[in-house]
Amino acid sequence: MYNNSFFKKILIVATVVFLYSCDKDYNEVGGDLIGGNNFDLNKASYGVLGYNQKTGPIQSNNLEVNPLGIYSNSNFGETTANFNTQLTLPVFTTVVSSNPYVESVVLTLPYYTDPSQTKVNADGSRAYVLDSIYGVEKAKMKLSIYESGYFMRDSDPDSGFQQQQKYFTDQNTEFNNLKKATLLNDSSDKSQNEEFFFNPEEHVVVTTDSITNVKSTAYTPPGMKLNLSRDYFKTRIIDAVNSGKLASNDVFKNYFRGLYFKMEKSGSSAGNLAMLNFRAGKITIKYNEDLVSTTAAGITTTTRVKKTIELNLTGNTVSLLNNDFTTSGAAYAALPSTGNRTDGDDKLFLRGGEGSVAVLQLFDPKDLKGYDANGVLTGPNGVSDELDDLRNPADGKKLLVNEANLVFHIDADEMSSSNEPQRIYLYDFKNSRPLVDYSLDPTSNSTNPKKSKAFFDGMIKKDATSKRGVTYKIRITNQIRNLINNKDSTNVSLGLVVTEDIGIIASYKVKTPNSFISQAPKASVMNPLGTILYSGKSTVPVEKRLKLEIYYTKPN
Repeated sequence: MYNNSFFKKILIVATVVFLYSCDKDYNEVGGDLIGGNNFDLNKASYGVLGYNQKTGPIQSNNLEVNPLGIYSNSNFGETTANFNTQLTLPVFTTVVSSNPYVESVVLTLPYYTDPSQTKVNADGSRAYVLDSIYGVEKAKMKLSIYESGYFMRDSDPDSGFQQQQKYFTDQNTEFNNLKKATLLNDSSDKSQNEEFFFNPEEHVVVTTDSITNVKSTAYTPPGMKLNLSRDYFKTRIIDAVNSGKLASNDVFKNYFRGLYFKMEKSGSSAGNLAMLNFRAGKITIKYNEDLVSTTAAGITTTTRVKKTIELNLTGNTVSLLNNDFTTSGAAYAALPSTGNRTDGDDKLFLRGGEGSVAVLQLFDPKDLKGYDANGVLTGPNGVSDELDDLRNPADGKKLLVNEANLVFHIDADEMSSSNEPQRIYLYDFKNSRPLVDYSLDPTSNSTNPKKSKAFFDGMIKKDATSKRGVTYKIRITNQIRNLINNKDSTNVSLGLVVTEDIGIIASYKVKTPNSFISQAPKASVMNPLGTILYSGKSTVPVEKRLKLEIYYTKPN
């Protein structure tokens, strides 16, 4: 009995795996073949109304990655990205002995690099190429770091401390006005302040053993490495230990309220912008102190010892963005906050950060007729006539949707000199949640999670010669199946944004919500780029026009 039961279970599991594999292969292969018209399928195209919706200032606290720097874009103006973060203590310090002396205070923060382009030299050193950086390579900027005077709360008192405290992209003036006066990165090396740049070179540290005199070389990947004021941290940190200021994070975060990173132009340099994981950063304070001890015989000895205090950049954070349209981005700046909701806009401007969303409505909105439960024609019913006809085919034969896509054509002329977002994201705009096609997509990428949800897609398709973007495609097969097969399904408005990470689906609040928009995807706030797409308006050339493409079959 045991063996029979065991083998039956194995057979069932094997059958399920086999069927899943076949279905998975069919979907993936079928999707490619349908796109190439290799199946004898019917194809129908339907109109899509699209208009622009600006977010205005938007929530930007505690993002997974944050921009830092200055980025000029001919289509979207110039953005200066500043940053504020609390510091936290991984280890509490309650006592500092006598005669402390600070040897060094160093802030380190790793940069993103492209591992596929890293080269290893014969001596063990490496040549790196920075990733997630936009603008002129090695462009100089003025970087100023100050102690923050702004206390960032964990929770919102207006909600009874039940919700996270929100901070917004337009609060730079508040944080700047409350910063402490002393410049912390005050090194005489101008590359650490007045002429700072994102350096792709690795850090090399050569040490000599005090006993053997043997030299050793250590290499660390590229990253921000700044010497901070020793005197300042001696006074503010080391001298504050014995008064209990570093005994808990709650006390410490109120005492030392964090760091404010301020970016400015350096001379005539346009600057550039990098995406950074500030939570991987830290401040290392190395100091010496006298450790006094007394033996049982009453003999007192003093030993000079080395100590270290680390401060992590893992508290509350906020991305602070200043947008300037005086020299570029005039067309975007001139867009109304809400576009033409009746006829649609000619072009869709997607912009991350404090940016804009495209709002889409599938099917022609014309509603002159309807159908009752028996399929008999009636008057207008609040449903698009195109959708009504799909639900109630004249021959009575329900169509079987094999695939449904939205293909977005990039305005290549306008985007020719701009960095292009690698991915866009389509979601339920009305309810601020993912579409069913996103949720049902099981594809993942262990080496690069940002490339997961590959069947849902949204990744840029580039021209083989120019290497510039041509289109984005998003599959919404199940969304369309539900609309056709379930007459109770609502044809909700869809939102389209740039995304920094397809795996992040949470939404962030706009600072001033209205009847048109109240929130936008968090991953869009994280992305510093923008793109311009053609809409589905009749004034757009047919070959560039946005359409809903449905591939289907009908039963005999």
